Amino acid sequence: MKRLSVLGATGSIGHSVRKVLADAPDLYRVEAVVGGRDAAALAETARALGASFAAVADPAAGAALREALSGTGIESGAGPEAVLEAARRDTDVVVSAIVGCAGLAPTVAAFAPGRRIALANKECLVAAGAFFMAEAARLETELLPVDSEHNAIFQALAAGPQRAVEKITLTASGGPFRLKSREEIARALPQDALKHPNWNMGAKVTIDSATLMNKGLELIEAQHLFSVTADQLDAVVHAESVVHGLVSFIDGSVTAGLALPDMCVPIAHCLAYPERVATSCRKLDLVALGRLSFEAPDVARFPALTLAREVLKQGGVAATILNAANEIAVAAYLDGRIGFYGITDIVAATLDRINGGPAPSSVADALEADQLGRRTASGLLPKFAAKAS
Repeated sequence: MKRLSVLGATGSIGHSVRKVLADAPDLYRVEAVVGGRDAAALAETARALGASFAAVADPAAGAALREALSGTGIESGAGPEAVLEAARRDTDVVVSAIVGCAGLAPTVAAFAPGRRIALANKECLVAAGAFFMAEAARLETELLPVDSEHNAIFQALAAGPQRAVEKITLTASGGPFRLKSREEIARALPQDALKHPNWNMGAKVTIDSATLMNKGLELIEAQHLFSVTADQLDAVVHAESVVHGLVSFIDGSVTAGLALPDMCVPIAHCLAYPERVATSCRKLDLVALGRLSFEAPDVARFPALTLAREVLKQGGVAATILNAANEIAVAAYLDGRIGFYGITDIVAATLDRINGGPAPSSVADALEADQLGRRTASGLLPKFAAKAS
């Protein structure tokens, strides 16, 4: 039995990890779990998984966590240092699922020779991709992608050598507004954007899916994960969310990763790799499904994808700024302070204000650039709030 730590244990990825472990109780012993602010939810997760240590990121939630775990024998801690302690615990696999740039430092802290990182945090690669990949290689840490798209690509790449790869294609569901006009999308309220047709995700990722920014961020991730050029990356809209990624080879062959939309599938792959483990998730029945459809993304209605592609080609610090501005803009939209298209407007304006710069070469560099992007985007909010009204 191997040892496992889960960073972001109370979110949607954490819940899926619990399902996989329930299906395969002899696969891992849980060493540490990390949550954000909800001490009660984290304590319940720690007890359910039999964790040795639980850390809550919010220092103010420390007392509540200690009380909730009283008598269980589970150690606890609160604040950034406790999160880093959890990340550094002696484990075989660490699931990195803390949302946002807050997950970067703990994930890098978890790097160790021979350790596997099951990576579900986009920002590690978007905000600090070159440094992150180089640091993982230096410390001989194994990275396996948890995102369904990148996990599908990772599996599909096994069909041929890297030098024979012509193109990598990620699929997008199209989100809740795939069939809506630009005018309808412009009027969309947060509760409309949060109604994803296929996936059950956190609010921020669901909004990113609605704008297609999620797919743009995933293209940036893929460039770092798979060592390909921007011109070798593509995205298509696939409403059924069954084909998660495709690899085209120079001989005309195409391999693809298929599964019903359930995060337990890629999580189970990452936790058991190179073996396979049985899960209770629904299995794909192509006859019952009946059809698979594909279409080009409409960048007029979903301009976030164009922004991400431009950043992908620009390189440097641009991806860090894009990600930071997007986090601020999505939060403002969810709070009702800007309209739907205000999200991409603010991201574009922030990129215009911060013109270039080298890619981050450390966690500190990435966090500094992230803060610059956040400050700049926050300063632009009143302008776009006025437009929305």
